[in-house]
Amino acid sequence: MSLAGLKKQFNKANQYMSEKIGGAKGTELDEEFMEMERKIDVMGKLVEDLIIKTQEYLQPNPASRAKLSTMHTISKIRGQGKIAPYPQPEGILGEHMIKHGKDLGDESVFGSSLVECGETFKHLAEVKYSLEDTVKQNFLDPWVQLQSKEIKEVNHHRKKLSGRRLDYDCKRRKKEKGGNITEEDLYSAEEKFDESKSLAETAMNNLLDNEIEQIAQLQSFIEAQTDYHRQSMEALQSLCETLEEKRNEAANKPRIEHVPKRVASFRRSPSPSPLYETPHDNNFGGSGSYNFQSNVPPSYNQSVSNKQDASAEALYDFVPENEGELGFREGDMITLLSQVDENWFEGSLNGIIGYFPVNYVNVVVPLR
Repeated sequence: MSLAGLKKQFNKANQYMSEKIGGAKGTELDEEFMEMERKIDVMGKLVEDLIIKTQEYLQPNPASRAKLSTMHTISKIRGQGKIAPYPQPEGILGEHMIKHGKDLGDESVFGSSLVECGETFKHLAEVKYSLEDTVKQNFLDPWVQLQSKEIKEVNHHRKKLSGRRLDYDCKRRKKEKGGNITEEDLYSAEEKFDESKSLAETAMNNLLDNEIEQIAQLQSFIEAQTDYHRQSMEALQSLCETLEEKRNEAANKPRIEHVPKRVASFRRSPSPSPLYETPHDNNFGGSGSYNFQSNVPPSYNQSVSNKQDASAEALYDFVPENEGELGFREGDMITLLSQVDENWFEGSLNGIIGYFPVNYVNVVVPLR
């Protein structure tokens, strides 16, 4: 900023302080203008709350939102592409239903019913993603545009008006007290004050008079909700009909009497013979005894014991929920590659590299 600009700002600050200390009352604006200012302040807070609360409504789990933000940061640092979307609970539930249903086997009617439920819940997750996209495009984006442009522009005019009002009042009082303020100076300050008031008032009126478009955006949000619930209802009604058929199938399934087998009916297989056998001489128990030799070279155990890669043991099963995460089971030994932050490690298991939570493992050999 130039020296002249700094001096101008300093003079305005001095004027403002003089007005406050002196307790002088500034030029009053008309009631209609002040009411418009009040409504603009309401609109500013309204838009801010709508954006935040709608995002929380679409993605209600704060932990998942935070995790998604962390993964997004990691992706930007690594220059990777699009990260996995917010994990919809319907989709997660559906995947587990499908997994356990298939584990029960094709002959289980209950298992196939679980698979049907899982497929429906995965479809509900896709419907939810579609809802998010529609709401973002037709509802959230217009409000963000309103916040970053129209409301910002209005507040700019209001701030400029406040400065010119202060300048006019200061010159007017100096003139009244016999100061060195000419009529031309006072007239010029009044003209600038009036110009700023006109610009601010016009901008506020245009924003407040745009109710048709604002209602249309609100309507698009409700229509998206209606479509989401309609598709969800149709999917769930179809699932209910399928489950009714599965229940009838299970009821009509012939019952086979199960007779527990006696322990004695099992036959143990003979023990395998040793892989490596060499006869001993008479000095080691006679020609009829055998010596079992290990086929592992001594250098192998030595090389394994000398290897000290950073590693951790899994304390619990971890099922990945997002692309880029590393899944494992309790007891797995994971090679540690790096620590992303206080909550996440990067590691590898069976040739697969990914991220996993710090509190799911016990570090055996720490990172260096």
